[in-house]
Amino acid sequence: MGGESTTRTAPRGGGASTGPLGSRTGQRLSGLAVALGMVLFLGGFAWGAVVYLPYTVPTSSMTPTIDAGDRVLAQRIDGADVRRGDVVVFKDATWANAPMIKRVVAVGGDTVSCCQNGKLKVNGKVIDEPYLATGTPAEFGNFPTVTVPEGRLFLLGDERDNSVDSTAHLTDAAGGTVSRGAVDARVDAVVWPMNGMLERPTGFETLGGLSSPGPLRTVVALVIAGAVLILGGGAYGPVAKRAAASRARTGTEPAGAR
Repeated sequence: MGGESTTRTAPRGGGASTGPLGSRTGQRLSGLAVALGMVLFLGGFAWGAVVYLPYTVPTSSMTPTIDAGDRVLAQRIDGADVRRGDVVVFKDATWANAPMIKRVVAVGGDTVSCCQNGKLKVNGKVIDEPYLATGTPAEFGNFPTVTVPEGRLFLLGDERDNSVDSTAHLTDAAGGTVSRGAVDARVDAVVWPMNGMLERPTGFETLGGLSSPGPLRTVVALVIAGAVLILGGGAYGPVAKRAAASRARTGTEPAGAR
């Protein structure tokens, strides 16, 4: 009225819909990132819970590989999948009424004895054991040759002078061996303190294949990727809002027609 007129300015960006939280495309991508992040994050945790069992090690019998009080993650496996050099969690009523952690040094059909120049001998081959403390012999007392029955395992602790292992049960009916079926899991990593994945025991390679690491690295990668997507997607709104406010403060106000 009164001859007054105003001019309307087109939205910036060639007509794209924008608002205080940025473009609709940006908001949709942000929501998609959060949704995908939740799938990866929760899926990684769920996968880890299905595959791994957590344990707290109560003794120092596996020092220096695993110290007393360390928390480990052990992959659920079938006893038939156990290989020489594996650090396994097992339960045998003859040994104790609680889960124990030891290293498999011989499997069914193997012969094992100690010591030759301070080294363990399996199937006539001297075994290099770098996981033992530097300068530590394979055993502090010799033991005669043991033939491991089929379907059973011979296990030792890495701290050989302070481990109640197969050598302490040589006079048992099973000759110190444990059934493969007694194994519940194979230790994959020490997670507290964060010592990481256990190294593969290459000293046993000449006797046969070693076990492969579990999917722990993939599980951790999924969880981290999911967390990054959730944080990035969630941060889009506040960042876009701040950017819009900054543009409003520095931009030129539309002028009315005179």
